[in-house]
Amino acid sequence: MGGVWQRTDPAERKPSQMSAPTNPEPPTNPEPTTSQPSDTAGGDTGPVHAFTDDALGTRDAVGLAAAIRSGELSRQEVLEAAIARVEKVNPRLNAVVVDCFDRARRAPATFGPFAGVPSFVKDNADVAGLPTCHGSDGFKPYPRLRNSDPAEQFLRQGFVALGKTTLPEFGLTASTEFAHREPTRNPWNTARSVGASSGGSAALVAAGAVPIAHANDGGGSIRIPAAANGLVGLKPTRCRMLDAHGARHLPVNLLAEGVVSRSVRDTAYYFAAAEKFCPAPDLPPIGLVEGPGERRLRIGVVRHDVLGREIHPETGAVLDSAAEQLTRAGHELIDMRLRIDPRFVDAFSTYWALLGLVVSASYKIENGRYFSPRRVDPFTRGLIRKISRNPLAAIPAIRQLRAGTALYDEHFTDVDLMLSPVLSHPAPMLGEQSPDQPFEELFAKLIDYIGFTPINNIGGGPAISIPHGMMSSNLPGSIQISAPQGDEATLLEMAYLFEAECGFPSIDQ
Repeated sequence: MGGVWQRTDPAERKPSQMSAPTNPEPPTNPEPTTSQPSDTAGGDTGPVHAFTDDALGTRDAVGLAAAIRSGELSRQEVLEAAIARVEKVNPRLNAVVVDCFDRARRAPATFGPFAGVPSFVKDNADVAGLPTCHGSDGFKPYPRLRNSDPAEQFLRQGFVALGKTTLPEFGLTASTEFAHREPTRNPWNTARSVGASSGGSAALVAAGAVPIAHANDGGGSIRIPAAANGLVGLKPTRCRMLDAHGARHLPVNLLAEGVVSRSVRDTAYYFAAAEKFCPAPDLPPIGLVEGPGERRLRIGVVRHDVLGREIHPETGAVLDSAAEQLTRAGHELIDMRLRIDPRFVDAFSTYWALLGLVVSASYKIENGRYFSPRRVDPFTRGLIRKISRNPLAAIPAIRQLRAGTALYDEHFTDVDLMLSPVLSHPAPMLGEQSPDQPFEELFAKLIDYIGFTPINNIGGGPAISIPHGMMSSNLPGSIQISAPQGDEATLLEMAYLFEAECGFPSIDQ
């Protein structure tokens, strides 16, 4: 590691640095089996974390910035502590695509509310001087000339960039796994998926390497890894933040920018600062939210996914516990169902496939000889085949999804908020969502897994993933709360309530 930038490919590590293998245990049934390895297969599975008595300690980003401003800590000692932490956990987690540690050491002091706080940018946002590969082997890495708008909005808050974090190819799946490389591993249990697509960012924050990291969300990509890693992850209202180049020219803009963090105040302070950098003119400002709200709200509890199916028992137990906490806090809870026609899922699936084709073609146009579409992974190829067989299916799909905003808004006719799971079941074993399996099998698994997050991307409304409780296999629990357009402030107030009354799971205890 070190230098101006250096891609950290696990295949190039020494054997002693490789993550523990996760080969299946011998099956007890003599018949052929396709079951995945157990949590204990392949040796120690975690937890993996870097918390120690150094300059970072257990501070969140707000606390760390305050200590640097006051002179209690120096920028340099914080930076070196973060680099040491990354070097400790990344050989196990595989969360860093490229680092720029030496550049960070030489960089002048930063300014802003998070000045001096070390962090990472997800590898689908350009950072000047670093490559952007979007999780794909199709790219030949080369340094980008300037920051993208999302990276600029993030870095202008004073963060010190240590590098870029992993995501699955083009952010199109729900687990940060690759066809020809080691997966990114969940620090709570390294045999389990870290989620996606902001999986590398979530792994590093959960493991304590950095307190906060850049993330973005096109179908759950902030909330899914936040849920899998016991973090706070707010997907803001559409167009609240600056978007990636071209996102607002898509037929349906699914994307939203944000962060993953270990504390509610880090997320709250980040959004307050980011909207000062570039306010959203058509949305009410979030402002700085600093604690639970006092209003008593009517909250709809959603216990069935978008296809009306029941959730996993452990997911249901976490949801029930959260509902009980909200009742104790004086809120009125009612059961409700998502008002989604099953054809909505078909439309989203068709558009999902269209995006696979669009991004592959656009990256070839933008990057020329530095991108080869022939090297995209099997899942992306499957998406391209799916839309290529019936390209005209995209027309009614887009038409239906464009009605998604009104459909989303209808859910709040009789309630102030919606409480649901983030995911239909706990984080799967690594391999279960690998992109090198038959396309139709993986596609069906993804539909089963992400039954609650895409409606917010289609409808444009905000939602937050909040850590709550623990499940088996040392996995943190999580809930999702959704709000009407523009009401991120209430979501942050609810997150503060859970943090204050229940606390969040801690990986170092």
